Amino acid sequence: MLDLLVSTLTQGLIYALISFGVYITYSILDFPDLGVDGTFPLGAAVTAVLLVKGVNPWLTLPIALAVGGLAGLFTGFVHVKLGVRNLLAGIITMTALFSINLQIAGSNLTVDRGTETIFTSGPVLAVLGNLTLMERKLVVSLLLVAAAKLALDAYFRTKSGLLLRAVGDNAGLVTALGKDRGAVKLLGLVLSNALVALGGCIVCHEQRSFSATMGTGQLVYGLAAVIIGVSLLNFYAGSPLARALRERKALRFLAVPAGTTAVILGSILYKLCVQAALSAGLPANMMKLVTAALFLLVLVLSGRRGEEIIHA
Repeated sequence: MLDLLVSTLTQGLIYALISFGVYITYSILDFPDLGVDGTFPLGAAVTAVLLVKGVNPWLTLPIALAVGGLAGLFTGFVHVKLGVRNLLAGIITMTALFSINLQIAGSNLTVDRGTETIFTSGPVLAVLGNLTLMERKLVVSLLLVAAAKLALDAYFRTKSGLLLRAVGDNAGLVTALGKDRGAVKLLGLVLSNALVALGGCIVCHEQRSFSATMGTGQLVYGLAAVIIGVSLLNFYAGSPLARALRERKALRFLAVPAGTTAVILGSILYKLCVQAALSAGLPANMMKLVTAALFLLVLVLSGRRGEEIIHA
């Protein structure tokens, strides 16, 4: 049972990177980017090929970030420069990436057990060699997600980050400030898809495999995690505990945690729900159905509907 819990927590942390990307597009940019279902396996495909060729496992992380950013740049170019509606731009990217992923790594690619990953690399073994492989996966995943969260939080406090947040809420304000809102959208899509591809990269390290269909349903997962996290954040923000913390200057930062914190919690909770459903006896080939059912349940319980998701 403990091993199952550790594995589920690891998965929840890794998939939080996907949820970060969805959080940027849906909650901040107000952009329904369906390209996520193609960008996620893109990161995994590139990583699998690089690992098989003997590339340093840690080098695959920035490479995955770069290729994911390029995918987001393409989506943004189709939407901003060619004038294609945002929903269709994402569909075009998702469709194109399916073929590109097949060209990169085929329909399936398995990484040999003797090949180093970020979880079995020399530096990690030197520091965490006394832990089991499962425990190392949890610790490394936690550190990577924490680093991504802190980087995002720091970025959102910069001028560029504030402009990004303003585009979804009030694009006219960005224009009034003399900034190109199209360029801001491009930046947001690059950042979002880079994080999603990084999630695919780490999943490939964790599972030692790539599948052309592994991206199916990732957008649904990311949306559900964001909605769960934001709903919990809103509930907590109105609680007596949060009000008490707001009255204490030194603890005020605990009153309303950053949105990225809520996304991580949402991702972990959603993975726990899926795992609980599978542990109850549902066959593994029903996982996508379970995911869809849980997503619908989250929508109903949170009182949201399709067009309201993007304002989470």
